[in-house]
Amino acid sequence: MWNIESLDLDAYLARIGHDRVAPSAEALRSLHRAHVLAIPFENIDVILGTHPGISLEAIQAKLVGRQRGGYCYEHALLFGAALEQLGFEVVRRVARVQPHKAGPRTHALLKVGVGGEEFLADVGFGAGQLYPTPLKDGAVVDQAGWDHRLTQDGDVWTLSKQTPDGWIPQHASNDEPVRPIDYEVYHHYVSTHPNSPFTGRPVVMRVADGEVRRLVGNTLTTEHPHTPPTERPVPPADLPDVLASLDVVLSDEEVDRLRLV
Repeated sequence: MWNIESLDLDAYLARIGHDRVAPSAEALRSLHRAHVLAIPFENIDVILGTHPGISLEAIQAKLVGRQRGGYCYEHALLFGAALEQLGFEVVRRVARVQPHKAGPRTHALLKVGVGGEEFLADVGFGAGQLYPTPLKDGAVVDQAGWDHRLTQDGDVWTLSKQTPDGWIPQHASNDEPVRPIDYEVYHHYVSTHPNSPFTGRPVVMRVADGEVRRLVGNTLTTEHPHTPPTERPVPPADLPDVLASLDVVLSDEEVDRLRLV
């Protein structure tokens, strides 16, 4: 159903700089980290009106072949196909973003089984998740310097982030079955609706140990644990260099069109 056989696994592993591994919890953690560090979260093709869609062939051509980034559907579908080819058990999920507010149910992530354990693998949640989270009530994982906690209420699992204001819900999901057409519908909304956070301005996010960088519109924000974030405006002339520093390299034509946006 998910067309995983179309993925060139060796090309993907070369893209993230990882060897073939046998399924294990440690291998999942290593692959998750390698994917997030190698492939940016970004919506540039949405802004330019040139998004190729979320077929696995299109995702592979963009994120692996062109060495670009993408958002949650692209990341989750690519990572899920690679994990299944490696022998992990994978279930595609959809989460409601900011479930304590009026957030939409539009975020794609994975439940992964290996060695009798289950994990949430969330390689496409902006710059949030460097590692998988054990699917256990109360599990806390240090995500690059920021604690995240998973809690269960009935069949719903909520991921929250520790902040100075307490635990803030990030998203909530369950095991309601997801089909490829569901991701297509959610992708259509996220990539075209005027109220979507991804249609009106560039969003590029990168995470590393102890640092998160976000370009949202024309503002670059840098965060480190336990210190206030810093912000700086990005004038159009600096846009190519800033994008390149976030591992998003565009053609001159794409940069010119993005400046107009």
